[in-house]
Amino acid sequence: MVSGRARPPERSPRRLGQNFLADPNLLDAIVRDAAVGPDDVVLEVGAGEGVLSERLAPKVAHLHTVEIDRGLEPALAAVAALPNVTLHWGDAVRLDYAALDPAPNAMVANLPYSVATPVILETIAALPSLQNWTVMVQLEIAERLRAAPGNKTYGAPTAVAQLACEVELVRKVDRAVFKPRPRVDSAILRLRRVGPGADQATRDLVRAAFAHRRKTLARSLELTGLRGVPQPRQAARAGLARLGFSESARAEQLAPSDFAALSAILQGEDS
Repeated sequence: MVSGRARPPERSPRRLGQNFLADPNLLDAIVRDAAVGPDDVVLEVGAGEGVLSERLAPKVAHLHTVEIDRGLEPALAAVAALPNVTLHWGDAVRLDYAALDPAPNAMVANLPYSVATPVILETIAALPSLQNWTVMVQLEIAERLRAAPGNKTYGAPTAVAQLACEVELVRKVDRAVFKPRPRVDSAILRLRRVGPGADQATRDLVRAAFAHRRKTLARSLELTGLRGVPQPRQAARAGLARLGFSESARAEQLAPSDFAALSAILQGEDS
């Protein structure tokens, strides 16, 4: 089954951020790591040449696979013809994930590097049905999403992801298993949902808090602004004090749960 949008301009795999997996042993390992079975509905973003898709489809109830590059249509023809596969042509960043039917409960993908972080964060927010992610990403992204507070790679994506999920680096991946060979290292990342995640107010707070990383959190909120909070600097300083932080704390000092607590205070929900 094929779901289509207007044909995008043809671009090379490298420009699209796509590096296709060429190692069958690693592909099999990804499927084993995902541990999906006949009751699962799986989402794959970045179908590429279909080598992961063709391994997933026989194991699951339904596979939604997404690809932007229409130049790959011949390579994906056999996968698209399978009765339990829906092939969605379009930009994964703009896809209406909430409209996927049946709703996926797992994501297994070799994510294009250029969209990996926004796709992970969007699927966390838009697909409450998703419980597990097993995804190939750039190693830098994996390190960022699993970072602890105070780490130099800890940032807004970290806090938003960890408010919903436990994040684990499964294994690092050699560059030689891809074509074309990427200039960066890769890793298989696993996320397991442990909660509903950040609401919109908390996501807005996290983004504003890290917008001026070298500033204090309160000053960053003042410079960026925060919807529904008329004096964000003063409100943030008071909220930080209530949570036991210095009024001059920086965003990277707060754990994900601290952002949720601070958001509740700023929205007047913690009384």
